[in-house]
Amino acid sequence: MTDSLFSLEGKVAVVTGGTSGIGRALSLGLADAGADVIATARRKEQVDKTAGEIEARGRKTLRMSSDVSDRSTLEALLAAALERFGKVDILVNCAGIIKRAPTLDFPEAEWTNILNTNLTGTLRACQVFGRHMLERGYGRIVNISSLNSFVALSEVAAYAASKAGVASLTRSLAVEWSKKGVTVNAVAPGVFRTDLNAQLLDSTPRGQELLMRTPMGRFGKTEELIGATVYLASDAASFVTGQNLVVDGGFLASGVNQ
Repeated sequence: MTDSLFSLEGKVAVVTGGTSGIGRALSLGLADAGADVIATARRKEQVDKTAGEIEARGRKTLRMSSDVSDRSTLEALLAAALERFGKVDILVNCAGIIKRAPTLDFPEAEWTNILNTNLTGTLRACQVFGRHMLERGYGRIVNISSLNSFVALSEVAAYAASKAGVASLTRSLAVEWSKKGVTVNAVAPGVFRTDLNAQLLDSTPRGQELLMRTPMGRFGKTEELIGATVYLASDAASFVTGQNLVVDGGFLASGVNQ
């Protein structure tokens, strides 16, 4: 009974930003839990590579790139998913960008680009796939928020504002959509090592401070986000909605660690 609660057998999942870093780990984790997974992102070569990894797990997929800043690509992805699978049960929103710079002189165009991708891009995907889910009366949406949804990290104000917005959007959609069978939750990762941030984490004072602030004394591994995501996407979380599930090694709980 417990296994079936967490099983995603027979489910179809779409993961935006699903071909690198956290998104790739979650795409493969959903496939391992039984779902057919469409891992989508802007770069076709990465879409193809991740699709091959999904198929190697015995799951079905589609090779389609998309851009969360372009609604038409998301609509085309939904249409292709419905033609192939007949439904989309799960949406995981992982697409995101970040830039570190002092806020005083942060270019407005770059601020707009970050919010357009991280926050409005999440809204676009929720609207496009959420409409289909609401019509079916079933859906599981998992957004990726951040520690920055709750606390500030120096010189990433645009990213922080976007991720605080994702946390708030998650609650708002949960209030609007849960009566119609669509739950909306978020996973808030702590500090996870990826190819993009490994040098910063391992070789800078900022990385040392982030490690000191994490009571477990280490950075997260991307596969450690799979359990929380599979839980929120499964029937085990059928009465859970509007939540931001923090996976951070104790970061937000910590005050003085030494």
